[in-house]
Parts: sequence; structure tokens; C-alpha cells
Amino acid sequence: MEMVERLAYYGVKAVAALYAKAPASDGGLGITMSDFGTILMVWALVQSIVPVATGGLADRYGYKRTIFASTCVKILGYLTMAWFPTYWGFFGGAILLATGTAIFKPGIQGTLVKATNRQNSSMAWGLFYQTVNIGGFLGPLTAGLMRKLAWANVFYACAAIICFNFLLLLTYKEPASGAEKKEGQAHDKSLIAESLTELKKPHVWTYLAIFSGFWFMFNALFDVLPVHIDDWVYTHDIVNTLFGHGGTTNPIVKFFVVMNKDGTEILPEGMLNLNAGLIMVTCFLFAYLSSKMRATTSMVIGTLMASLAMFVTGFTALGWFSLMAIAIFSVGEMLSSPKFSEFIGNFAPDDKKAMYLGFSQIPLAIGWTLEGKIGPWLYQQFASKEQFARDMLADKGMSADAIANIPQGEAFQKLVEFTGMTPQALTELLYNTHHVGVVWYIMGVIGILSAVGIFLYGKWILTLKTDEE
Repeated sequence: MEMVERLAYYGVKAVAALYAKAPASDGGLGITMSDFGTILMVWALVQSIVPVATGGLADRYGYKRTIFASTCVKILGYLTMAWFPTYWGFFGGAILLATGTAIFKPGIQGTLVKATNRQNSSMAWGLFYQTVNIGGFLGPLTAGLMRKLAWANVFYACAAIICFNFLLLLTYKEPASGAEKKEGQAHDKSLIAESLTELKKPHVWTYLAIFSGFWFMFNALFDVLPVHIDDWVYTHDIVNTLFGHGGTTNPIVKFFVVMNKDGTEILPEGMLNLNAGLIMVTCFLFAYLSSKMRATTSMVIGTLMASLAMFVTGFTALGWFSLMAIAIFSVGEMLSSPKFSEFIGNFAPDDKKAMYLGFSQIPLAIGWTLEGKIGPWLYQQFASKEQFARDMLADKGMSADAIANIPQGEAFQKLVEFTGMTPQALTELLYNTHHVGVVWYIMGVIGILSAVGIFLYGKWILTLKTDEE
């Protein structure tokens, strides 16, 4: 069920930014990246905060019921996106999708906890995360195929895919739960007060601040990079190297690489899918390597590698370098991200391990929510091809009224017609006359600061533990 849910989810998430910036004439929303950032911010906030409440609902009413309810909500979200191809339609669909995802997570993860023990939990969680990776890999493949037909088909396909969970629920056996006991309510209240007390401690809120920076940088790759690749990255050089100058007509290759209809370029979701593919194939290798390091060391190395990927992305628009940046980021992710829970678990008090593991989700919520708005806004300010095209049209003498009347998402094509230059020549001209890489340099600096913060924080925590002993 997790794999099916992730397949459908990433089918939309992988192309959401591309759908937002695509002109309405092509079936997209035709909105600015800044406007898309508002949707993304609310999406992140809802998906991060709602599980705090829905976890209790899953315990109270049963995991099977909440998984069923979440599937219904997610289907409604996908269909809303398909039926209402407008800003507010997608906004509403995104909120429904985020809510459904937030309801789904506690139910499916709670099931895993209930169904495992100390002897088999590590293997069970390893298999669980591998299903996440498989779904994350297949989702963009599906989206890449469907959007070449029509954008609405992406959402219909994802709605159809998630329906398979209804069939799987028929085989689902509800694990035992004692959450209906009311005597736990008073304890819940004291638990909230205890959590607030812990959050006020300097080493806890410092942890939240430092690791929020990592998640800010991390999510930019998935929220902003697809648009950057679509606008600026020349993927023809990859295709030419692999298949020759004519590209490929093999439908199987075009599906798995996620190429355009002509087989001459790789679509953004295909480029980014290298991340999921590498993690799916090599995660156990890097889990072994990171197990040989201290948690802090692994996190610092991983964060620095992810930061390096941001700088490489900003440095050049060549396809092979972009692919290399995604590969570097993926290795950094495998070395750092899984270690966060281990790290906070190591310094958590023995009687508050679960509480501190819950705290580890707060930086993700903060970082992703802030990046959801700021990341697309930065792109709009420093790297938007649409905005650069409008500016160049003004420089070439087109009137302000005429420029204002160009539908959002169609300015670059209008510039091609206005100047008579080829799209590739214009893209290179705009790229070379603007500081497109600034967005990624900012993200890279945030990553480096986070790595330094993690290193210093690790030393501080080690000192605190030594003093206690």
C-alpha cells in the first residue's frame, strides 16, 4: 500500500512545478513560480502538521479505517486537480492531497510498528523504505508518459493508481490497539506540557534551527530543480552521447528515461528520477558505509555533498553536469538523511526517546514550509526564463501593454517569434546575460552553514554528555 501511495503521490509531485508554469494553452496553470510557491508552502504546512492530530485518530478508530479514509481524500485531491485546471482548483487539490497523505502516514507506519518486534523491525523498516523508493521511481515515469498526452491524464492516472489500495485493504488485518482507553487522556495532557518543557531546552531548539536549514536546502532540489532543468539545462548532449544525434525511437527507452515524444531530450522528471533510482539500487551500500562513521560525521559529509550539488547546478547548464549534480546530491542524501533520527535518538534521555524522535520531524516541517514559499520566489527573482523573456521583449521595443497581454508562460515563445532566433540560441543568450546560478549558490551556502552547524552541534552535544557522565 505504501508503494502504491508513493507511486501516485510522486506522479503528481514530480511534475507539479512544471504543470504550474506551463501555459494555459498547453493545459497548464500558467502561473508564476512565486504564486506556485504559495501553494507549495500551504501544501508542506498541511502535510507536516496534520499528522500530529491524525496519529491519535489512527490509534482511536483503527488503522484500516484511516487508511481507507486517506485513500478517499487523496482520490478527491487528484480528481480536483484534473477537473479544475485553475490556480484555485490546483490549490484545493493540493490541500486535499496533503491532508490525505497526512492521514495515511500514521496508519501505515503504525501498522508496521504493531506488526514487528525487535528481532525483525530493522528488516521490516528497510523493506518499507525500499517500497517508498520504488514508488518514488515509478511515479515520475508514469507522469512523464501521461503528461505527453494531456496534463489532466497525470491526475486521472494517479487517482486510478491509488484505487488499488482499496483492493489491498481487503487483505489487511487490523493490528490490536488499545488506544480507546480514556484513562490515557490525562497523561496526554501532561505529555504535551512535558514536550513543551523539553522544546525550551537550548540543545533542543538549537537542533530544530540547524536541521531546518538542511531541509530547506534539501527540498529545493525537488521543488525548484525541475523548472530549472526545463528552462535552462541542455539535455540533448546526454541523448547525443547515449543514442547519437538522432536520439532514439525505442518506446521502452523513452519510457524509462522519460524522454520527449521525439526521443531527442530527457524531460526534467527523468533527470531528477536518477535520485530515486540511485537510492533504490545503492541505499544498502551507503547505509553500510554510514554505519562505519559517527552519526555527526556521516551527516556533515552528506550535507556538504548535497551543498556541492547545489553549486554544480548553478555553475553550468550542461546536461551531464546537471546529472552529476543529482548523483552527488543523492549520495549526500543517503549519508545524511537517515542519520538524523539516529542522532537525536542518541542524545535523547532514556525515558524520552520516542518524544525526541517526534521532535525530529519539526525541522522537516519548518524547512520544507519555508522553502516551499522562498525557493520558488528566489527562482522567480533570479532565474525565471519567462520574466527574462518579457524584459527582453521590452528592450527590443515591444510596448508594455502588448507584453502585459501575453499569457503567462508564453513570453519565451513570443520572444522567439519576435526576434527570429532559435529557442536554443535565445536560451543561451538569456542564460549568459543573467545570474541564473544565484538561486543555487544561495541554497548551497545554506547547506554549508547547516553542515558547520551540525559539526559544532555534535561537538557541543558530546561535551554535554561527557559532563553528565
